[in-house]
Amino acid sequence: MPDSPGTYTVRPLDGSTWDSFADLVERNNGIYGGCWCIAFHTAYQRRVSDPKTLKEELVRSDRAHAALVFDEDGHAQGWAQYGSPDELDLKHLREYSKDPPPPARWRIACIFVDKGHRGQGIARVALTGALSQIAAAGGGLVEAIPETVTGREAQGRFLFSATAELFEELGFSRVRQVGKHAWIVNRTIEPIERGEP
Repeated sequence: MPDSPGTYTVRPLDGSTWDSFADLVERNNGIYGGCWCIAFHTAYQRRVSDPKTLKEELVRSDRAHAALVFDEDGHAQGWAQYGSPDELDLKHLREYSKDPPPPARWRIACIFVDKGHRGQGIARVALTGALSQIAAAGGGLVEAIPETVTGREAQGRFLFSATAELFEELGFSRVRQVGKHAWIVNRTIEPIERGEP
């Protein structure tokens, strides 16, 4: 966990934070071999799209969303990617589609933490930040497909949608299993009215 509650701040991924996001991705070798957190975007075409170029285009045109976590020195150390089902697919989509849950307004598709900062609570901060940004954008049903880790050892670099246990701690419920350890989870987020804290 962070040393103190004020250690991290969260800002939206947008044109003003793009350079910080890009720095984080480049420090981590492009994320998963050059993904640039683009693989779940419906606009992405494998072997056609340039991941960095497309990601920047989507961010600057408000078609890519994430809660970006900054440390006390102002360096981005992680994020939680979210968007509408029109913007983002999910892993295990084939199994998901066999018996789809109630339609969600939002999806959380990827949570990433800098390799040198794992185990410090950044994923929790990022996910909480994404839920706050979703509430500010009107709220609604949010879904994700994380993996359970209880009773097994799982390497963090493969938990790119975080853990089902973290989602449950933040009020999500398991809906249906779609992989050996993967579960659809969801939660309704109430909208924040303008002027509310």
